[in-house]
Formats: sequence, C-alpha cells, structure tokens
Amino acid sequence: MKEILCFGDSNTYGLIPGTTRRYDRETRWTGILAEKLYDKGYRIIEEGLCGRTSVFDDATRDGRNGAKVLPMLLETHTPLDQVVLMLGTNDCKIYNHASAERIGKGIEKLIQQIKKHDPTIDILLVSPIELGEDVWKPGFDPEFDQHSVKVSKQLKQTYLKIAWKYGCDFLAASDVAKPSKADMEHMNEKGHKNLAKAIESFLVEKERNHSNNYVNVV
Repeated sequence: MKEILCFGDSNTYGLIPGTTRRYDRETRWTGILAEKLYDKGYRIIEEGLCGRTSVFDDATRDGRNGAKVLPMLLETHTPLDQVVLMLGTNDCKIYNHASAERIGKGIEKLIQQIKKHDPTIDILLVSPIELGEDVWKPGFDPEFDQHSVKVSKQLKQTYLKIAWKYGCDFLAASDVAKPSKADMEHMNEKGHKNLAKAIESFLVEKERNHSNNYVNVV
C-alpha cells in the first residue's frame, strides 16, 4: 500500500460551513479519496486541523503552527510515499500581517521539513480555495479583512512558483472548488467532491505515467 499523508487545515478536516461540526468520512475529500483509492493500493492518512497555519502561532489556540507539528507527524506515520500539503487560508488572517510571499516562505519551510525527513517522499502542493469577497463582513469571520481576500487570490501563483522551485507536483483547489456562501471560507459538499476527484485523477494519472515510463525503460 502507498501511504499518503494529507496535511491541512479545516478544509482538510472537513468543517461544515457555518458550523462547528465536521462532515462525515464519506463526504469530506480525504474520506472520498480513501474510498476511491484503497482498491488501487493507496491508504489515506487524514491530518486536518481547524485553524492550522504554515508557520504562524495562534494566541488563543495551541498547536496551530504547522511547522511545529509536521516533523512529529512525519515520523509518526513513517514510512510515507506522498504528502498532500494544503495550507494558507489561516495565514491570511489579519493578525498575521502576511503577504502571499511571506505565506509562501512558510510553505517552503514545510516542504524543506518533508524533504529533510525523507527526500524520496512525493509532495503534492495544493494552493487553497480563495476566500469569499464578503468573508470579513458582519455575520462571517472578523479574523479576515479585505486584504486577506486579496492575498488568498494570490496564493495560486505563489505556490506554483514554489512547486517549480522544489520539484513538487501542484494543484490549485481554487480551480475546482469555491467557498460556501454560508461562511465564505469553507468548502461545501460539492467542493469536497470536486477536490477529491481532482486529486484522485492526478494520482491515478501519475501512477499510470510512471508505469508506462517503467515499461519503456525495461
């Protein structure tokens, strides 16, 4: 079995928009992947946490700094074949004062941690969905502002450059999923389904190409 660690925030955890509850395993994208790919020889490891960032601490919630826990999780789940890395939304919060470039530096640190742990691990870097235009307005999330929305829209290009730099695979969640109108920051059921389908297609196609290349070499 190939072991795939999915490391992310509330959109990997599967938070139901506008609530504090979690989608069931059959609905969240990691669970859909697990069901679709198990018979193809993949085991999905879910490591999503609400509020998780790349490198920023949260003054009100412990354990949200991804860089402080990723090395431990990599060791916990060893051996790993792949890490699907999708973080950055919470980095856009007002109190982090972060530009897309600064958030990218945090993502680079996580990639470096993975490569230091085991340079043979494949990394699929996924830029997160964009924040909704009204996420900062009353009734939604006051931890974001208009600048947060702007930065969230810049992450796709920033992450793409990082993927090129480190030789990682890349996928943009914003190409297949949008924030729910219920809270302007989390995926609804359709979003989870679309993201799962995109990642599944990528992994299956990559495996097919690898097999074809192997046959050609032989």
